[in-house]
Amino acid sequence: MARALVLELDGEEFAVSIKKIDRDQLYGSVEVEAFDEKGNPAALLILAADGKTLLDRGGTALATVDEKGNSIERNTLKAVSSTGKEIQPVDSSFNVTNHLEKAEVEDYLSQIVKSIYVMEPFDEQSDLSFLKAHLGEGTIYKFPFSYRGGGIEPDNGFLIGNKDGDAFMVVGKRARFQFAKLNQMAQLDSVEEQEISADDIDFDLL
Repeated sequence: MARALVLELDGEEFAVSIKKIDRDQLYGSVEVEAFDEKGNPAALLILAADGKTLLDRGGTALATVDEKGNSIERNTLKAVSSTGKEIQPVDSSFNVTNHLEKAEVEDYLSQIVKSIYVMEPFDEQSDLSFLKAHLGEGTIYKFPFSYRGGGIEPDNGFLIGNKDGDAFMVVGKRARFQFAKLNQMAQLDSVEEQEISADDIDFDLL
């Protein structure tokens, strides 16, 4: 059953449901089918490192091992900081009330977008008119968002809208840009090439 995402703005809470927009919905999709010379459907296999063994889907897997090579369960691992202090995992945004803060356009445009969701009222008792009115005026809100929880840091969730009453949530991570001035000298890490004459080349080795 779908869970409500509870948002809070100016003391009012809004229970919303989110539906992901993917590329297939926007542009459609194409499926490619391959057949052998007898008309049988072809399947994609994996060639092993020995160059002759073919593995079917599901024939390979990733394993987590310790420094001695012993297999360990992933759920026993804990994230720690550079000082060795344990990092508490992030809770799912569906389990808490998410406080909205006003965001600047520059913050929104600096995001590397991962997912886009359409926001709708979670049920008949949910009224989003107050929130959509602010979004329709061009106001952008943000809050830390984690879909499932369990990670070490949340994504950035931005709420945007239009005058037609449509509301969207854009999830992403902030891009890290490095700017250089026009008159800033760039250093090229390279080894200077030495001139080599024909007399220095031993053609017997070629």
